[in-house]
Amino acid sequence: PAFGWGQEGHRIIAKIAYDNLNRKAKKNVDAILGKQGIIYYANWADELKSDNIYPQSIKDGWHFQDFPAGLSDSIVADALIHYPTEGGNLYRVLDSLELDMAAEQISRTNMIHTLRFIVHLSGDRYCPMHMAHMDDKGGNAVKMKWFGRDTNLHTVWDTKLIESQGYSYTEYAEMLQHEYKDIKRQIEQASDEQLLVDSYHVTEAIYKYQEIWDGNTYHYIYTWRQPMERQLYIAGIRLAKLLNSIF
Repeated sequence: PAFGWGQEGHRIIAKIAYDNLNRKAKKNVDAILGKQGIIYYANWADELKSDNIYPQSIKDGWHFQDFPAGLSDSIVADALIHYPTEGGNLYRVLDSLELDMAAEQISRTNMIHTLRFIVHLSGDRYCPMHMAHMDDKGGNAVKMKWFGRDTNLHTVWDTKLIESQGYSYTEYAEMLQHEYKDIKRQIEQASDEQLLVDSYHVTEAIYKYQEIWDGNTYHYIYTWRQPMERQLYIAGIRLAKLLNSIF
């Protein structure tokens, strides 16, 4: 399955975003999703995979955009303009959803569903395993041992790295906002293309590390906790920026 960040990760991102909404955006988001609904519905787009509201092909293809290894920065950045024809539909879908939210004629139900999708998929955009390699199913086929138990690279980045820290989503969101506050403006001002390229570099570094990793889970956590946390923080700040611009 292609679940980006897992439940706690998406709630962390949504909490960071909610804390950084301007007054007008927060009022509008709360009016559509309920007070703090951005957090409570952060995982809705994964949960509906068991429902028949949306076709399976749409539900799965929306959550990721996988890439081959070894691409140049310019080719990666171009994916935001000329959507790739394989590997997923994440960037195409997010652009389409933003246009839907701006439409004058949109029903309340469609508005609710569209905003829930935006909240979730904006987080997936910065999950390294949602822009991973096509030939291993976004890391799902890369087998690993995590404290002696079988898992895979995708699951490690979805849930296990985050869970290893033992925070609640509120504690983690608060900690990240304190820890990374000095780069908030830099993240807000960065282009989508630059952040996409940066995320791709993280993904490529994860794969290279996989080749030399000795299997020590503690060492893995020590190496990748901060890069993971930075991606979570970036996702939250960029979601806030997007919602502030929409509303």
